[in-house]
Amino acid sequence: MTLGLPVADEIFAAAARIAGQATVTPVLRSRTLEAMTGCQLFLKGEHLQRSGAFKFRGSCNAVSALDPDTAARGVVTHSSGNHGAALALAARERGIPCHVVVPEGAIGAKLANIVRHGATLWRCAPTQEAREATCAEVAARSGASVIHPYEDRQVIAGQGTAALELLDQSGGLDLLVVPVGGGGLAAGSALALEAAGKGCRLLLAEPAGAADTAHALAHGEPPRDFVPDTVCDGLRARIGAPNLAVLRQAGAEVAVIDDQATLAAMRLAWQVLKQTIEPSSALAAVLARAPQLAGQRVGVIISGGNVDLEALPWRG
Repeated sequence: MTLGLPVADEIFAAAARIAGQATVTPVLRSRTLEAMTGCQLFLKGEHLQRSGAFKFRGSCNAVSALDPDTAARGVVTHSSGNHGAALALAARERGIPCHVVVPEGAIGAKLANIVRHGATLWRCAPTQEAREATCAEVAARSGASVIHPYEDRQVIAGQGTAALELLDQSGGLDLLVVPVGGGGLAAGSALALEAAGKGCRLLLAEPAGAADTAHALAHGEPPRDFVPDTVCDGLRARIGAPNLAVLRQAGAEVAVIDDQATLAAMRLAWQVLKQTIEPSSALAAVLARAPQLAGQRVGVIISGGNVDLEALPWRG
């Protein structure tokens, strides 16, 4: 794993490194949603990214940055879904082995996505400690490099390229809204805004059942006992230490959103945008803060697209 806090300039280096590999995803607009919120909305369609989530940006950057000898030994990570699939795809593109440690109870559709991209799966208990311990064991046994889902420096830089693209595509924003779980996208976005230097504010959208980032920014440290309970399966990870340091330095705000509002926003995206997206708090945060956002230019990073269609929350 590449350690240390990334700096803003590394976002530009990541953008150059992944150019031609990651998709430049479209920005969606909706008159209906803009009428509902009173602001100009620029929705970055990262659910249409390769592997179905922004995670491919960070994984692609991390894999591409490995020297040939190190890369030949492969990569390993722990993931409940999107990062594992993204790393598997990035490894396959470079022709190297990929191992993914997955916790029991992970979403079936996401596991199928990991396997489809050629990774070897390793099962473990559904705890952070078990994931990290199993990942370390596989790395020691195989010689593979550990690519952490959100604390790896190259992963953070790669995730930030989504915000950099959106700033360019939109012509400038007053506010950028991104979901936060482990904090890879959030920290990368904060660095991208710093690199662009255009005064855009950052709002993190976090599930009420996994609001450790909000607690950490308000009280100086994450809660000691963190047991996530949210339908947002991609946002259950504990905030990473380097990610939190970047977010604190950036002065990021957090909007805490309950699952009911998140599911309502997910359904609204399906009905209005005609897009099927995973439960995530970002669009819901915009709807919740609509009165405060009137007249502003607001960007939202929408991710991901790996929905379990057999378990849609509004199925009868």
